[in-house]
Amino acid sequence: MEYKKLGNICNIVSGGTPSRSKSQYWDNGNIPWIKIRDIKSKYIEDSEEFITIEGLNNSSAKLLTKGTVLYTIFATLGEVGILKIDACANQAIAGLTVKDETKILPEYLYYYLKSKKNIVNKLGRGVAQNNINLSMLKEFEIEVIDIVKQNNIIKTLNYVDDIIKFKSLELKQLDELVKARFVELFGDPATNEYNWPMLNLENVSSIITYGLTVRPTYVNKGIDLISARELHKGFIEYEVAPKISFNDFQSLSDKGKPLKNDILFSKTGSIGHCALVDTDKMFAITQNAARLGLIIEKVNPVWLLYYLRMNYIQDWCKRHAKGNAVKDLQLKDIKAIPLFECPLELQNQFADFVKEVDKSRLEVQKSLKKTQELFDSLMQKYFG
Repeated sequence: MEYKKLGNICNIVSGGTPSRSKSQYWDNGNIPWIKIRDIKSKYIEDSEEFITIEGLNNSSAKLLTKGTVLYTIFATLGEVGILKIDACANQAIAGLTVKDETKILPEYLYYYLKSKKNIVNKLGRGVAQNNINLSMLKEFEIEVIDIVKQNNIIKTLNYVDDIIKFKSLELKQLDELVKARFVELFGDPATNEYNWPMLNLENVSSIITYGLTVRPTYVNKGIDLISARELHKGFIEYEVAPKISFNDFQSLSDKGKPLKNDILFSKTGSIGHCALVDTDKMFAITQNAARLGLIIEKVNPVWLLYYLRMNYIQDWCKRHAKGNAVKDLQLKDIKAIPLFECPLELQNQFADFVKEVDKSRLEVQKSLKKTQELFDSLMQKYFG
């Protein structure tokens, strides 16, 4: 095996940010300026923000050419992408340009760096503010193998990665199908074109509260403690939740112990993420997750889940959140969320449609999980 330092095989530079106080550096800019959240997939083809040529020439920003590998070195470490366009990047991102593509292919470098994310994160946690500098990055070693083998690895991983993207797109399309059916039956909450009478969320709730307010003692095996970050696209991610002991769970107030058909709603930080409790399993919630106990005779929980996930309601919640550094939606505001008063029979009809779609969703999720496991095993096989 031959290992070489990144600094020997790549030209490595950091990005920069033109002064925000200089409007001429930003207004009507046409040079893509990449931030960490622009690195969403393997290839980067667009950016949220653009700078001008004047901004480029009067800052530490650098124009990176198509094919440059971008690597995040501040706060969120180890995210990787390949530029499909010429662009600049901010100082949280390093640009790596391979010196000799007859020795190292950019796509091979991409996958190799992607496989080492956990190692880089451990390295970064030993540094203030969870970052690594260019000197540390240049010392990072990469295994150099025959170019034919690199190409074979790339082809295999690309093939599996494309399947993952396709299945992820299928899930997104199923979600959009349900939202479209919602609008067809009930209209958009932003316009209420069917002129439904309006209620507030508290009118269909038996309880609106939140959970644990003190820092718990975590254990390896125990009862799941769900916070806002475990609420994702209508589902609760129990498998990644921290655990508390059964004794600690028993000592909690019942208000912090959700029941089946409750809805959980993130009230702090990422406002508005919500999920339906569709199981009788025991678990607890933290103070940044609100629990909506519903009056089933008045509202179908599945219908309400999708209502709360509609763009207008999400925006309403964000507008009413308070705080500077960390936003929080108070319980009184959650109770005041505007709500259609529409027939329960029609809500049930929508819920039946969702149930049928969920059957397809489950099959796609199972297939996606197996494909992701295959991808992870291949990464381990190729890069250790």
